Amino acid sequence: MELGLRGKVAIVTGATQGIGKATAFTLAKEGARVVLCARGKNRLDQCLSSIAAFGGEAIGVSADVSKLPDIERIVAETIKRWGGVDILVNNAGTSVRGDFEKVDDAMWQMDFDLKLFGAIRLARLTIPHMKKRGGGRIINITNIGAKQPGASTMPTTVTRAAGLALTKALSKEYAADNILVNTICIGRIKAGQWESRAEARKVPVDTLYDEMKKDIPMGRMGEAEEVANAITFLASAAGSYVTGTSINLDGGMSGVL
Repeated sequence: MELGLRGKVAIVTGATQGIGKATAFTLAKEGARVVLCARGKNRLDQCLSSIAAFGGEAIGVSADVSKLPDIERIVAETIKRWGGVDILVNNAGTSVRGDFEKVDDAMWQMDFDLKLFGAIRLARLTIPHMKKRGGGRIINITNIGAKQPGASTMPTTVTRAAGLALTKALSKEYAADNILVNTICIGRIKAGQWESRAEARKVPVDTLYDEMKKDIPMGRMGEAEEVANAITFLASAAGSYVTGTSINLDGGMSGVL
């Protein structure tokens, strides 16, 4: 199937690991021009070399999306290089969670700045460019806890729930401009954060994954490439009538639709 992504310009945040990296690679393989955004320059350079090796087009911007000047620079460099934006994938974020009484103001502020204000600011700066091009796609990565929060899951479930509201509100406001806004609510996906957790516990990461998959109906952890495939669908011509919705990508783990 031709996905209609050739020549489209996509910004992907958190693009050097896990879901972001897989998404950047998948979009580039489909012919999109990809702007990879992340804080670490070494990983950016490695990803860019890999994309260039299979003939993809990409640039890297070393940036912290919790900071407005960095976000402004991401968009400015994108426009300077390719003249517009068609796709925005708001993926940057970490899973910070803990007991409510132990989460201080600094943790709350950090999480809101990174996950929510990062997405808000990038959307605000890219939407005018999408309008000029006759439409666009915004895909926000949230998680299933945003719909079904549990104990000791703040601040991340609160900021992710705000991401759901942002997705729905933007989809209503910009549907007439052919800017489609959706979210993917991920479950347990193999990622660098789990490798770090396994290292801290001094156990093999596969041992941690075996523990984590026990309450997943499909009986396994998700792969970053599986999330990337869903993102690519929403960004493509195949998803041309999908907006304001969320996709649970969790192996059946969530108890809500």
